[in-house]
Amino acid sequence: MLLLSLAPQAQQLESYVLEAQDNSPAIDALRAKYDISKEQINAVNTLPNTEFAAGYFVSEPETRTGPQQAKFSVKQMFPWFGTISARQNYASALAEEDNIEVDIALRKLRLSVSKTYFQLYELQQKIKVIQENIELLKVYEELALNGVEVGKASAVDVLQLQMRQNKLKDQQVNLESQLNAGKVAFNRLLNKENNTSVELVDTLELPSEEINISEIKVHPELSKFDESLESVDFAEAINQKESAPQFGLGIDYINVGRRADMAIPDNGKDIVMPMVSFSIPIFNNKYSSVTAQNELRKKQISANRNQRLNELESSLSNAIEMRNSARNSVEIQLRNIALTRDAEDILMRSYESESLDFRDVLDIQEMQLDYQLRLAEAVSNYFQQTAVIQYLVE
Repeated sequence: MLLLSLAPQAQQLESYVLEAQDNSPAIDALRAKYDISKEQINAVNTLPNTEFAAGYFVSEPETRTGPQQAKFSVKQMFPWFGTISARQNYASALAEEDNIEVDIALRKLRLSVSKTYFQLYELQQKIKVIQENIELLKVYEELALNGVEVGKASAVDVLQLQMRQNKLKDQQVNLESQLNAGKVAFNRLLNKENNTSVELVDTLELPSEEINISEIKVHPELSKFDESLESVDFAEAINQKESAPQFGLGIDYINVGRRADMAIPDNGKDIVMPMVSFSIPIFNNKYSSVTAQNELRKKQISANRNQRLNELESSLSNAIEMRNSARNSVEIQLRNIALTRDAEDILMRSYESESLDFRDVLDIQEMQLDYQLRLAEAVSNYFQQTAVIQYLVE
């Protein structure tokens, strides 16, 4: 998979995707719809109903060989040659459209699970970053308390550090609430209980280089339009076959009673009459109209396909640009974090020889926190856009 080739650390995500696809009621419903469509292929492989008739002569007509007493007939109509196979082809095309719908739904579910997973990863990383910064502020608070005793810091510095910790703890609580809500939504995607544990990777690393992707070659959303065009062709084939005559074969049987008033040859001999019939659509304006409608339907489908292709290509271009932007942001944030840590080291070394300006410490800490949070967002966005690209090109 493209996503997994870019991030070997995300093997856990693949197991979640497969679990979601196995458990999804929506996927089950679409698969059932596809099974129904396949069964329709057998339903169209039939002839019209066989007609049976029976009649009793209340007033028996007399014939030379005796009175006609009852009449029985059977008749079977047949469509024009190739009509049934045309119907089967049309039903098969419709079933394939439903099969493509299953593929599209599986892809969309994979995308939803992947994006939600990386959003959860982002929240987890932000909580981790805030916890680390709270611990760092506690170290600074301890330094400030010691500094107060030797005159290198003031009580205001201590209070400012404590207020900053409280602010971060409030952020942590909010992020944890978002993470818990996100896990519930993630479990619902997998059709699992809300409180089911969700395992997330500790670290996601960007690949060293990108796979070059520039266009959409094959996509099930486009394949569905292609299959729709084919189904219209099969529908037109049915229309042409139905505009041809139908023919029928039958047989009439008439029961004849015996004459008692005389002895004649074939006395009481029953009548058997084979029959052939034709049904000719003389007034065929309906079929001409259906042909015109099918041509218009093909134009509509082709236009919709081109429009959807443009939308998919636009989405791919946007996802690639956003992924590149996320990679650049990751590199920038890493450099910024390194710079803030260098500045932090300089401040700590100056504390050994002189008083420490804890306002500078708080400024550096706030900048570092901001860069770390942006880094978590950039990494998450990178992999979310990779998931979008995977949906579009695989």
